[in-house]
Amino acid sequence: MNKQPLLILTLCFILGIVFQDQFFLGQKAVYLLIISGLGIIISLFFHSYFLHVIRNILLAILFFTMGIILHFYNTFLPEAGEIAKDRIEIIFKISRKLNSNEKSRKYEGTVKADNRLFHSLIYIPKENQALDFKHFYKTKAYVVQPKVPLYDFQFNYARYLNRKNISYQCYTSSEISAVENTDPDGMDKVRQLRLDALKKIDAATMSGKAKEFLKGIILADRTDMDPDTIQDFSKAGLMHLLAISGTHIVVIFGIFYFMLRRFSPLSKRRYSIIASLVFIWIFAALIGFGNSVLRSCMMLSIYFIYVILQRKPDLLHSLGLSALIILMLDTQQLFDIGFQLSFVAVLGIFWLNQPLLHYFPEQDNYFKKLIFNTISISLSAQLATLPLVLYYFHQFSLVSIVANFVIVPFSEIIIVLSFLMTVLIALNINPDFVSNMYDVVIHLVFKLIHWFAKADILFFENISMNLIEVLLVFVIVYLSRSFIIKTNFKNSARLMMAVLVFLMIRTGFDIFENKKEEILFYTFGKTKIFSVKRGDKVCFWISDMGDQEKIQRFIINPYCYSRRLGDFQIKTFPQTVQKVVFMNKVYDIE
Repeated sequence: MNKQPLLILTLCFILGIVFQDQFFLGQKAVYLLIISGLGIIISLFFHSYFLHVIRNILLAILFFTMGIILHFYNTFLPEAGEIAKDRIEIIFKISRKLNSNEKSRKYEGTVKADNRLFHSLIYIPKENQALDFKHFYKTKAYVVQPKVPLYDFQFNYARYLNRKNISYQCYTSSEISAVENTDPDGMDKVRQLRLDALKKIDAATMSGKAKEFLKGIILADRTDMDPDTIQDFSKAGLMHLLAISGTHIVVIFGIFYFMLRRFSPLSKRRYSIIASLVFIWIFAALIGFGNSVLRSCMMLSIYFIYVILQRKPDLLHSLGLSALIILMLDTQQLFDIGFQLSFVAVLGIFWLNQPLLHYFPEQDNYFKKLIFNTISISLSAQLATLPLVLYYFHQFSLVSIVANFVIVPFSEIIIVLSFLMTVLIALNINPDFVSNMYDVVIHLVFKLIHWFAKADILFFENISMNLIEVLLVFVIVYLSRSFIIKTNFKNSARLMMAVLVFLMIRTGFDIFENKKEEILFYTFGKTKIFSVKRGDKVCFWISDMGDQEKIQRFIINPYCYSRRLGDFQIKTFPQTVQKVVFMNKVYDIE
């Protein structure tokens, strides 16, 4: 507690959130905890030997209690019942533009229907005109609640939306009428500025892929990006390049700080830092205060506040304080995958970067320092986040290590070029030769990433991983630091023991799961699906193969990595079939 008090108290706060999320204490229990917390706060002002001895324990309990209390008040209970079974008239205003699908544009917004006001997702056909933040809209729509999945291996989209306080989904195919919002708030004006910038990029003289990349890497808009492009980035392990992350914020901060520092005296350098921090927060507001942007700006701001106050910057203090502030504002952020990956990546850089850097050649000039530090930081972050990547995405590509070595060192140049390009387009300064140059650079990047993504032999998917295995892999990552620093018998034995324990427990889970027999019925749209699992084999019978790709993505693959299966069969059957045979056994599918 004496060395890293903020980080430890933040962990206690996180444990309180997790406890409340799992067990959900009621209102009376929370009131008792509030009284207990106030008692602990009051006791901290008294000076006695006994209280001094247990002061750290009381602080840990206080922050644990605070986590429970804040998460209680930040948990949204699902709305009760459907609003209507038929189409009804709705009035809505959008607050976010989300990723489109094949048929519809998707928005998040506030909806008024049946004398009720609620947050909802709104789906409109792609042939309809895109919506903006300057209008209220009226249309007729089906208003439905997200359905809870039937089986544990299916993604619980209803719970995911509920964490965002979204209770309904509105689907419309009717004509939409618009009324101008005569009194927009400040955030609506900012969102509209960003939307106008996106429209200017759409009108620029460059290829569609370059426009999509530019909108994604700087303005955090991947709503219309080609699915094949996203798949290439995913397979190459470079999705972090498309998302506005810490790297993007640091680079943009660096651009502004570099320009200010060049024109300010040495005694005024702290004002250059303050102005640069103000700029990145303005930039964050412009792109909509996305979760990843907010995290990056918070961590960077806290780090440089230490610098401005002439105190030695401490990465773990900055990490703990930024996480605590973000979670106090919104405890649901803890369950956001991006939040977990961001903070684990920073911890990984703190833990592994310097030990790994000793294995690189001597960094005797700026260029070598930049290249080798970028590679070691990327490798540290990848190793630290690997357990979470396997747990949430169930896939891993060995080629991603090589791809990051090649692409990441030049990502700063790509971000700088993209930022300058966005500024020029926003200011209506867009010479054709500049657009063409940018287009060529981005196409070369896309070709290189596509080349990496084609290495399917190095791409592994449907990897099973449960929470116990995730914790064990984190232990292996933790122990690897001492092994990297000093490869002796003791450190090697500890690391090998952790790996053996992981393999033994993983084998035990595989054996336990492969002894089960399971028969399940599903529906996917109008398609009926029947599956039989015996041992480590499973067969799926599908009534209509038209949506086989989606069925494999949303049902077959999740089932296989949930049940630890490597072998599956897919067969078709007509609607009139009543029985099927699998592994010499007859099953009734009525």
